[in-house]
Amino acid sequence: MTAEAMSARASWRARVIGRLGTPAVLLSLALMAVAIGLTTGYGAVLFIRLLALVQRVTADLQARWGAPALFAAMLVGGVATGLIVAYVAEEAKGHGVPEVMQALALNGGRIRPVVVVAKALGSAVTIGVGGSAGREGPIVQIGAALGSVIGQALKVSTERLKILVAAGAASGIAATFNAPIAGVLFALEVILGEFEMGNFGIVVIAAVTASIVSHTYLGSAPAFHVPAYGLNAPVEIVFYAGLGLLSALLALLFIKMLYGLEDLFDNWKKAPEWVKPAIGMLLTAGVGVFFPQVLGPGLHFIGEVIAANVPLAVGTLLLLALLKLVATSFTLGAGNSGGVFAPALFSGAALGGALGLVLQSLLPGLSINPGAYALVGMAATFAGAARAPMTAILIVFEMSNDYRLILPLMFATVISTFIAQILMPESIYTLKLARRGIVLRQGREVDVMESVTVAEAMDPHPETVPEDMPITLLGRAFEEAHVHGFPVVDAQGRLVGIVSLSDYQRALRQPDGEKKRVRDIMTREVVVAYPDETLWQVMRKMGLRDVSRLPVVDRDDPQRLLGIIRRRDIISAYNVALARREEERQRRQALTKAQEEGLEFVQVELPRDAWAVNKYVRELHLPQECLLISVRRGRKVWFPHGDTLLQAGDRLTVYTHHGSAARVRQFLVQGPPEAAA
Repeated sequence: MTAEAMSARASWRARVIGRLGTPAVLLSLALMAVAIGLTTGYGAVLFIRLLALVQRVTADLQARWGAPALFAAMLVGGVATGLIVAYVAEEAKGHGVPEVMQALALNGGRIRPVVVVAKALGSAVTIGVGGSAGREGPIVQIGAALGSVIGQALKVSTERLKILVAAGAASGIAATFNAPIAGVLFALEVILGEFEMGNFGIVVIAAVTASIVSHTYLGSAPAFHVPAYGLNAPVEIVFYAGLGLLSALLALLFIKMLYGLEDLFDNWKKAPEWVKPAIGMLLTAGVGVFFPQVLGPGLHFIGEVIAANVPLAVGTLLLLALLKLVATSFTLGAGNSGGVFAPALFSGAALGGALGLVLQSLLPGLSINPGAYALVGMAATFAGAARAPMTAILIVFEMSNDYRLILPLMFATVISTFIAQILMPESIYTLKLARRGIVLRQGREVDVMESVTVAEAMDPHPETVPEDMPITLLGRAFEEAHVHGFPVVDAQGRLVGIVSLSDYQRALRQPDGEKKRVRDIMTREVVVAYPDETLWQVMRKMGLRDVSRLPVVDRDDPQRLLGIIRRRDIISAYNVALARREEERQRRQALTKAQEEGLEFVQVELPRDAWAVNKYVRELHLPQECLLISVRRGRKVWFPHGDTLLQAGDRLTVYTHHGSAARVRQFLVQGPPEAAA
């Protein structure tokens, strides 16, 4: 094998290991995924049976005592859920998925174990007594919490913990709706917000395992029995496009109504927190007395509508589509526990069924079946609310076991998602977090460092050690440099490995350790960074391998060392990226009064006779109201450290208050007042 081929193979192997991990790591993750699938599958079975028990008790009471029993059960259920949320786990409040997304974005995927029990009990009580909510949100949160608990117990890295959380979420969908494919897509599309092969495999294993458990105890039949629907005439695609538009508007109405009611209850400061859920449940019962179809998840009604077995008029179906959203907003907006998935499917099915009836009466020659429009409407409405078109398409396929409506289903779903995204950028899941100040894009936090590359942040002059260096000299190098690792180079200065402080300490404990050289203890399969990668990508690599630094190499020549990127470099770059975002915001507001009272960036180019030339940054002692952001030298940009030496011609970017620009320039060119004197 030629040297070039060996180099290419080493580069490919390093990239694979950097993104996925070693085979041993992958095997351990697969076993964890099986464990998560088993625990979530059994958890889903227990939750569904607990829910069924509560529903049976409530139905028996209502059959015996009528409407008063419904109000009493809803009141008791609301109080019980309120107490659980207020005193056991606040995370059990609401529909669950935003809490999982928040845990991934802010807590590294760490979820408290108590959430499993609190969410299961709170949701079973809420839905079981008649609360208008779905069971998928709770199961997603329960599965995600189980994945987090298992990952934390095994002390996996943050990045792998996030994958396990997503695996638990996928297992929940797979077990609840007998939809493993949709569960995987939901986890990747909504929870993680990104599709990577390493994530995909682990999530699939967990979802399949959970589905097997669900099949064993709950059966393998699809959630709905759907007749054979198809596209009867090409012109129908226009009608389905219209359904996509209407579904988007219905989804946006759902989002606004839900969070409007949530604001109303949150602003009701005088009432104790555990009382609000009870009030919401009583309001839901008030709707359910006249329209019992809106109580609970409504899955039976959905099945009847898509099978065209509901003898209801168009007006009644449209009214039910609206009232389901009202009842769900009462239930969840008040602080009860449940999901929004099933309510969105319910309203979408009612809307589609109504449109199908209208078209059937207007165009009898086309043999239009309202059930087909109901099936497409439920997917399009959920897609518009969640901005997850792939999940919506696949979950309808798997829940109905019917693949013949693929064209209109895809068309309407994409149109609904597109229109909803234009009219309201946030989904029903991300809006809850955006209102808390957490901005997400595709399921993960928007990281300002995506605009910063490794080339901008790396140290271009890394300290290295030769591969033939004796261990004794390596120890002295660690003491002098105060670092935890060195890139290792050969006689030609080419990267051949990396040696860490732990490698050195481990070697000293061996009988002949002091006789070894660096080549004997270094790691040869090095995870590397490339100059054109973003700092977000590098952070993921560091998290997967739990390292604090990565050598930066040329993509075309992976042994050519260009620099090193450390966690401290990333932290510094993060501050710079924040400043960049602030700069852009200020530019957009350049003519406003607020901008006049804010901060600004000052560009200072150092002449040859400037006071700051040939001084280290730590020697400058800039005024407290100033922050040195970057140093541009030719086409290169550095994020300065204390040991950065300034040179003539450097262009410094300083962040300071308005009105201080002249003083900053004077300081850097002429020096502090005592120097000028």
